[in-house]
Amino acid sequence: MPASSRDSAAGAGWRDQQPGSYTELMPTDTPRVFWLNPATLWKARNGPLASLFGDPSGADRQRWVRRQTDRGADRDLLIRRDDPDAYSFLLMGDTGEGDGPQYAVVPGLLKAGADTRFALLCSDVLYPVGSANEYRDKFFRPYRDYQAPIYAIPGNHDWYDGLTGFMRVFCRAPQLPASPRPRLLSAAWWRALLWKSPDTPDDAALDDARRMRSAPAQAAEQPGPYWALDTGPLRIIGIDTGLLGDIDEEQGAWLRRVSQGSRPKILVTGSPIYVDGEHHPCAITGGGTVDDIVRDPAHHYVAAIGGDIHNYQHYPVDVDGRRIEYVVSGGGGAFMHATHVIPKVSVGGVEEDAFRCYPMRGDSLAFYSRLYGRRLHLRKLFELTPEEAAAVISRRLGIPAARQSAAPVTLRTRFVATALGVARTPHRKARMRLPVRKTYTKVLSPGAATFAPPFFKSFLRLDVSPGAVRVRAFAATGMREQELDPPVEDDFTIVLPPAGA
Repeated sequence: MPASSRDSAAGAGWRDQQPGSYTELMPTDTPRVFWLNPATLWKARNGPLASLFGDPSGADRQRWVRRQTDRGADRDLLIRRDDPDAYSFLLMGDTGEGDGPQYAVVPGLLKAGADTRFALLCSDVLYPVGSANEYRDKFFRPYRDYQAPIYAIPGNHDWYDGLTGFMRVFCRAPQLPASPRPRLLSAAWWRALLWKSPDTPDDAALDDARRMRSAPAQAAEQPGPYWALDTGPLRIIGIDTGLLGDIDEEQGAWLRRVSQGSRPKILVTGSPIYVDGEHHPCAITGGGTVDDIVRDPAHHYVAAIGGDIHNYQHYPVDVDGRRIEYVVSGGGGAFMHATHVIPKVSVGGVEEDAFRCYPMRGDSLAFYSRLYGRRLHLRKLFELTPEEAAAVISRRLGIPAARQSAAPVTLRTRFVATALGVARTPHRKARMRLPVRKTYTKVLSPGAATFAPPFFKSFLRLDVSPGAVRVRAFAATGMREQELDPPVEDDFTIVLPPAGA
């Protein structure tokens, strides 16, 4: 088995290594998404507007689903696949910036997923605003050699385009007519003044892009933005959490309905339920939460996997004597959200020794220290080696170092850890620390996109059998060594309840 980041710094993609071949897959003129560019922020304005003036995505989602069922889609939005009881599939989230980090995932994904029967994308298929006119190089081109269907659920960035691009690509749905004009001076009226309208899809260009994934084995069409997929012994249920990370009443009723029965189930969501050491149960309009449904023993959920946060996290939660695996899988290609700002984990009965993340906190801190050392022209002050970063993380959080490090913890390394937001153990208060958990997620991480490896991307392979599902998180660093033999950063098995239990 290849060395992972838990084995060595080289396994993490550090040290002098040969870059991978992923650049050969990219178009010659690859645009880059710069998240702190005012033009990019202006394109993505619908999220803040929804927070201020009300979120229309629930009503718009209902319009999309009704039009789909009127066009003949299954009333329960079921996808019925003819898969055997033993098979494999891939899953990844937050993919499509269309640049080096996204394409760096592809070689390892094709190698580790060569015999898989389909792939799932959970959250944010495209950045920055999900336009149908950007799917060519951000979806069809990178996955043209994956010889199986790809199904998806949208994330908030796909909703910045009113879901128009997503629905055109994955559901072959025509564009929605304009919404009725809102009442003068209402919150919706103020929102409409600044609201970004969907791009009009260029159907000729989109048809040309589809030829990159036109083989019969790649064919896939899904009934709506949320769906239930019956495959082998499993039912996989994908939900659409819209712009603000919740679901509307109609989708909530559908979720309760398709969650019935003894078949083992996996939830796929755009908003993870456990993330960054916190519990986010995902509200349903009208009452209740998505996690209430997941935890109900009558529904037989065994896992809930979400995107949105661009890294990998795993929380094995005991729920009344049953174990439900809560996973974040958002490392499919977009900029990396920092993991070094995650405090020592103690949530939902999960303690630090059972928690896993990728990149590991020390590698995340080393990555950001180098980035801001270069940007601030303070490399001698800010840049930490992976060994220094691991040592200061271990000291600050009071946890064993994932990789053994003999590096000393000095005044300089403590300063860098504080400035870049490393938490302290609960009984020790930080004297100087930015409000980094929110700042890193919303500002510093998006501004930290880099285009040279290591990238610390990831994807999942799930191997299904009648009695178990094995889940492996594979790393993609952009380095040649990890392309040829993708390392495994986490590996666990879900035991399925007996049929009819």
